[in-house]
Amino acid sequence: MNRQAQAAVLFLTGAALLHAGFTDLYLRYVKAGLRPLLLAAGVVLIVTALATAWYEWKNARRRKGAGADGAAAGEEGHGHVHREPRISWLLVLPLFALILVAPPALGSYSAMRTGTALQQPYGYMKLPTGDPVPVNLVDYAGRAVYDHGRSLGGRSVRITGFVAVDRAGTPYLVRMALNCCAADAQPVKIGLTGKIPPVLQPDAWLEVTGTYTTKQTRDPVNNGPIPFLRLTGSRPVPTPHDPYDETWNN
Repeated sequence: MNRQAQAAVLFLTGAALLHAGFTDLYLRYVKAGLRPLLLAAGVVLIVTALATAWYEWKNARRRKGAGADGAAAGEEGHGHVHREPRISWLLVLPLFALILVAPPALGSYSAMRTGTALQQPYGYMKLPTGDPVPVNLVDYAGRAVYDHGRSLGGRSVRITGFVAVDRAGTPYLVRMALNCCAADAQPVKIGLTGKIPPVLQPDAWLEVTGTYTTKQTRDPVNNGPIPFLRLTGSRPVPTPHDPYDETWNN
């Protein structure tokens, strides 16, 4: 590609990053905390593209002002000009895909083929008042496995996640945990027991209420611990604004 084409690609790339950063689209690729860096990268690319275009425009005016003799001498010295292959413009297609097509968040298919990423937390914050108390799925799993439910204090909890079902028919509630971006997303799972809904659709989002139970199992993929929650109620909910979870590595 020549300089003008390079500037166009840089500009489109920067515009795509800004579009993703100013909308919820970026949450399909990276965690929310990286939004400022994404926007900064978009601005840098656009500024670079404009600077490149200005530099080429300035050089073109300088060559034009040199006169016909200087242009002819330049052609003799450099030979004929090679045209860039048009196929190189296919590099722009992924940019339009980024803008026009939002990929779905990872769901039950990935969750049941990847081992649980549950990690032991450094400590446990005091739960807020109210019953049932809203608890993050990763937080509940850590309290259930590594604190044996003691920090839950016998409270009823409310948790949101998407449904996954293993080959034996055991239902799980899952959140995909991010370290950096969707490429490294790993699931944290809790098994469901008790008052389970008669129909469970994989990838459907549920808000469940329940209580701690000592029941646990091992993930067949990596032998990681999976705690259970004894359900007392559930209801379907829309997919959340940010389908990924970031609390596991904080």
